[in-house]
Amino acid sequence: MTGVELVAAALAAGASAGLTDTASSAIRDTYAGLREAVRRRLAARGEGSARILEASEVEPGVWQAQLSELLSASGADRDEEILATARSLLRDLGVAGSYAGANVVDAREAKGMQVGDHNTQTNTFN
Repeated sequence: MTGVELVAAALAAGASAGLTDTASSAIRDTYAGLREAVRRRLAARGEGSARILEASEVEPGVWQAQLSELLSASGADRDEEILATARSLLRDLGVAGSYAGANVVDAREAKGMQVGDHNTQTNTFN
């Protein structure tokens, strides 16, 4: 997944999660931080660019292509702070497998293997 795709996916996922009552305050805070960092990057290119961010949250399908172009043109897709925040948000939302850098597991010879976070497993092999 490219930087543009990563940031766009995190913005979309964060906007969707922020609309639910079940989203934790940490997720809302991470999303708000990502959104603000991207907004600052886009605002540096002009106020119209920053407005695309708000429009993309209301009608994501309509503005997605233009937002992707602006993310790339502004350098937001190469900003390590923005990328780290986007990865963190996706990981916290449980979308970790959908971005570059996710864990890759080779289970060809595995016995009693478990994948995921915070799991408990007891195996008895005879």
